[in-house]
Amino acid sequence: MKTTEQASSRDRRQTETFLPYMRDVSRCEQSLQELNMMWRVIEASAKMNCPTEARTILPTMAATRTGFSRLESELVASLVQEKVSTVIRAIGTKAQYVIDIVVRNLFERTADVGFLATDHELCAFVAGLNGDQSAAHHRLREYRSKYTVYDEIILLDLDGNVLAQIDPDTPLEHSKDPLLAETLASDTYVETFRASELRPHKDRALIYSRRMHHPETNAVIGVLCLCFNFEQEMAGIFHSHRDTENRSVMLLLGSDNRVIASGDPLWINTGTLVPVKKNTDAELMLFCGREYLVRTFSSDGYQNYPGPTGWQGQVMIPVEIAFSGIVNTMLSELDPGVAEGLLSHANTFCTPLFDIMNAAKTIQRVVWNGQVMTAGQNGELDKLKTILDQISETGNRTNELFAQSIRDLYQTVLSSGMREAEFTSHLLVDLLDRNLYERSDDCRWWALTPELRTALALPEQDAALAEKLTGILTYINDLYTVYTRIFVYDRHGVIIASTGPQDGPIVTGERIDPDTLSRVLKLDTTQDYHVSPFAATTLYDNADTYIYHAAIRDMDNASLIVGGIGIVFDSTPEFVNMLNSGLGDKKNMAAFFIDRNGRILSSTDPTHAVGSQLTIDADLLQIAKGESASRITVHNDQYATVACTASNGYREFKVSDGYQEDVIAVVFESFGAVRNSGMQSAGSAGYVLEADVPHTDASEYATFFSDQHLMAIDAAHILEAVPFSEVQPTSMSERPAQIGVLSLKHDDNIKEFIWVFDLGHLVRGTLSTISANSQVMITRHGKHTIGLMVDELHAVTQFSPLQIIPTPFATPGVPMLATKVIKANKGTLLIQSIDVERLFTLVLDGQLPPEPEEEITPLLAAA
Repeated sequence: MKTTEQASSRDRRQTETFLPYMRDVSRCEQSLQELNMMWRVIEASAKMNCPTEARTILPTMAATRTGFSRLESELVASLVQEKVSTVIRAIGTKAQYVIDIVVRNLFERTADVGFLATDHELCAFVAGLNGDQSAAHHRLREYRSKYTVYDEIILLDLDGNVLAQIDPDTPLEHSKDPLLAETLASDTYVETFRASELRPHKDRALIYSRRMHHPETNAVIGVLCLCFNFEQEMAGIFHSHRDTENRSVMLLLGSDNRVIASGDPLWINTGTLVPVKKNTDAELMLFCGREYLVRTFSSDGYQNYPGPTGWQGQVMIPVEIAFSGIVNTMLSELDPGVAEGLLSHANTFCTPLFDIMNAAKTIQRVVWNGQVMTAGQNGELDKLKTILDQISETGNRTNELFAQSIRDLYQTVLSSGMREAEFTSHLLVDLLDRNLYERSDDCRWWALTPELRTALALPEQDAALAEKLTGILTYINDLYTVYTRIFVYDRHGVIIASTGPQDGPIVTGERIDPDTLSRVLKLDTTQDYHVSPFAATTLYDNADTYIYHAAIRDMDNASLIVGGIGIVFDSTPEFVNMLNSGLGDKKNMAAFFIDRNGRILSSTDPTHAVGSQLTIDADLLQIAKGESASRITVHNDQYATVACTASNGYREFKVSDGYQEDVIAVVFESFGAVRNSGMQSAGSAGYVLEADVPHTDASEYATFFSDQHLMAIDAAHILEAVPFSEVQPTSMSERPAQIGVLSLKHDDNIKEFIWVFDLGHLVRGTLSTISANSQVMITRHGKHTIGLMVDELHAVTQFSPLQIIPTPFATPGVPMLATKVIKANKGTLLIQSIDVERLFTLVLDGQLPPEPEEEITPLLAAA
């Protein structure tokens, strides 16, 4: 009880806090308050003007008013809660991606510094075995031209003397920076982020350093420093994942909660202390006199790399603009059947929406019951006429307002889900391009390995040389486990040495395919590379992958290509890991990488194998590079949102390096199985009955939907309607149409149990689909009472005798339940009227007598 009260109190506080910033919800609240007042006025009018005549409807009106008051606050609270949750989820997703992208990128830097610090040529230079400084400079520049994330590379000796560097704008001779002593004392990399004399023109520098060893004695001889271009990299991340409406700001924070990188320095500059919010509580944070919604995330690390200590991703959005923005009108563009079918799964993707839908149905049922209870009171109709008209009008306004509120909430949920799916797909292609960028760097850098260049320049390579080359490749492969195989081949395409699984095929002596060899031999410079198409290959156990190739050039004549190197990317687990990391703990989501033809490169859905085709709208396969799109669709017989983003490259990769290979990330979020929405898409709003000319002999009919038909039954036989959820299933039924029992409680507290029948089954012989809209009409004829399950309630309306036409019978010997047709709306709408006497004869006796053979044209056949 205490927990419920606390939750209720929290909801009230949340509504009071955020409602002033939600103009649309405020308008809804005002309309609800007006309707609430109208129900009170109607009830008071009935009590004062015709208390005797209205005695049968006063309890129902009181129940309506009480229920409406409760639902008024619940609806507003649900609208506020969903809008707040939507914003918090959206900024939280972006905040987490900021830190995750940074940590993944910096993980690669730790691998780079570890590998380059063991480079034989550079170690020999630092050790004094090779005094050619120009050669060392050239090698460092070659490295920088591949790994463009660095803006400076420095080699220093044990005393801090600078032996080589590549940035001519900041010439250095000596350094006493403490990171040098720390690095010399460490047997692993050192990560430094602060002001450093190694980067004198920067306020802060992100430096990865590692000690170097003598190539012969293994003695420590100096330090390698890789200076990461932090500002440029963060600017790229912020630009790629920014809020296109500029309503929020993305930040990277240090352990002291101060900004170390900002997506908008004019808004919040670096060095600024900001409030942080690591939980999902909807609490406003004050910053510089302005209230913000804030989400903050730390990193969970990546492959045992924790990331820089205390770094956090954060997104902040001012509360006064958090709930404004572009109005989404997708529901009006959506197929009505899909929209309603998806809405039938509201309990799975938005509990508040589902609760409000049920509450609206409750109001509709109460109003319908009130109209039923007054039906047939012709003697008192004059005094009750105004009250009844007000009940009907206010009931319709109530239903319309709830329907619009549900639609608004529904649209908020779906549009936010689509935006989040788009952002996720954008992140996925970003992760892919960033990862494959590193692969293009690796193959080109390793092709410059002097031992490989010297060996392949020889006229022949014997077994001993092949073994030596295999050892070099194995050393590299052990450090870079994203590759299952690294191999080198001569200019004829014959594989000389290769790594690979111990139980895998032996590929030495085999030839690479002629097309690949031809392309490698035509590579102009050390900056060029070739990537094989994503296809099955024996070099990857006959699975699909990319193989990155670079030309190996003669040591003395760089224009002479003596062979090539191929690195086999372990695409199966690596791509799936990317997809899973992007999805995180999101439920009911599946992600894919596909090409422009819809061919699957990777999938988190086991039912869609790599190499198969993904069924997707053709226009989504043609979206422009870097662009995203989303929509509602049906996928795997499930209602779903689908979002796509086409890759746009990273830095020079796929942008200016000549390599073109568009990949599209696709994200599906499923909401539930496709359903026959029945009359949900054609409810009361779709079948408005127009008032006819008053007639003294008019009869009142209760209208409802069954099996996608608008039907009617004499209202005098209807006691009330209850939700189908009150029906108790039973195994005692003798016929399929008997689907359960219902307990009725009378004024004297005596319970009566009645059978409930599926009207659809009585009509057509097959069971109806039970949904959240299903209702049971309690129907009486003489001394017998039954329940009839229908799809949805509609209205209670008067029809004149001129509108009611007997229905002739068709097929000889087939009994019918609908014996009349009501011509509504000036004959434009036909409503089938159930014959109550025939209905009860059927449910009591199990059959109806055959109709005369000459009668024809039935509308409904009994089972």
